[in-house]
Amino acid sequence: MGDAVASGSVGMPVRRVRGVRWVLTALAVALCAASLTACGTAPAPVRAADGGAVPLPQGVRTVPPGPAGGVSVSGCDASLAPSGPLPQPGAMPAGSAMERIERRGYLIAGVDQDSYLFGYRNSSSDPHASPLVGFDIDFVREIAQAIFGAPDRVRYRIVTQAGRIPALQDGSVDLVVDMMTVDCERAKQIAFSSDYVDAGQRFLVDESSTVRGIGDLAGRKVCSATGTTSIQKLADPSYHIVPVAAVNWADCLVMLQQRQVDAISTTDLLLLGLQAQDPYTRIVGPQITFERHGIGMPMGEDDLVRFVNAVLERLRTDGTWAAIYTRWIGTRLGPVPPPPPAVYQ
Repeated sequence: MGDAVASGSVGMPVRRVRGVRWVLTALAVALCAASLTACGTAPAPVRAADGGAVPLPQGVRTVPPGPAGGVSVSGCDASLAPSGPLPQPGAMPAGSAMERIERRGYLIAGVDQDSYLFGYRNSSSDPHASPLVGFDIDFVREIAQAIFGAPDRVRYRIVTQAGRIPALQDGSVDLVVDMMTVDCERAKQIAFSSDYVDAGQRFLVDESSTVRGIGDLAGRKVCSATGTTSIQKLADPSYHIVPVAAVNWADCLVMLQQRQVDAISTTDLLLLGLQAQDPYTRIVGPQITFERHGIGMPMGEDDLVRFVNAVLERLRTDGTWAAIYTRWIGTRLGPVPPPPPAVYQ
């Protein structure tokens, strides 16, 4: 039950009062401003509209131009087909990765705790409730249910976007469920499940902004998270954008609210969570990418990949996928879509 969940996040959406330049949930920024010894050397502050000094969140950097077109997100999305029906919970095949997890007694899942609607802290006071909730967390719980017959047999490890692949490579997690785009470079380093949700990259701006799409952002600062395909896409020199990389999405939202960046860019699904935290923002522009998302697993653990894909097949066909999508996303982006079809090698 979530023994490794990090502190410093909240289960409630970020809110701001119109005209106020700071938000209560910018805890990391406030702590860094109050204690330089705790957070290292403070970055050079920028000036807010009222003339006060506003520090940048820790770890923010400007990204230099990258390859035209960004990363390749197509042609690498074929996963391993299930090898047969799912085994019964508690009876995993001998010698399999699933049996190893079963013997341990819990699944170790790398997740986010700062992506509202997808992976965030549960504000429930129920001591038996899951410490994290969201779209991605529901998929983790379904995999635990398939292994143990109990969805709560999970220990969550909080990973940043940049830390997802290293966590799989060093064995500190069994899998990562964190809206992770399947791209060709990542597919050389880790294994992916079949596609479990589709999305496309767009932009979140302040409601007063005149930005309507990517064509209005030349020369402007746009924030995305370090280690994502989104920040690599923004670095395409043909866009003439100034990409600003932050440790997590909450940092991007704080900088947008402080007018330190002009927009945030990632998939429209993740932007929904950010928009829900700040009602004075809006999502703009057509999609500039189409992205398939997979559950990440260590390279070489083919039995676990096939098992997870069998779980996803069940969720697609028994109505669970549609129920999870409806619970967390609903009709915010239009009618509830069908589950994305699996593509197997």
